[in-house]
Amino acid sequence: MSKKVVTFEYEKETKNSVRYKEVLDEGTAPIVGSLYIQKWFAGDSKSIEVTIEKKD
Repeated sequence: MSKKVVTFEYEKETKNSVRYKEVLDEGTAPIVGSLYIQKWFAGDSKSIEVTIEKKD
């Protein structure tokens, strides 16, 4: 099993959600890209972190 913490920063609001874009380390490809979070949960957060765990 391996874990990766991916950081996202605010990009824009849509009707019911907030779109965040992945913050990339230099020279790496995106893992997720864009992520949509419902407004009721995202609130005014300008950045979020998501932990992804691979189960082998």
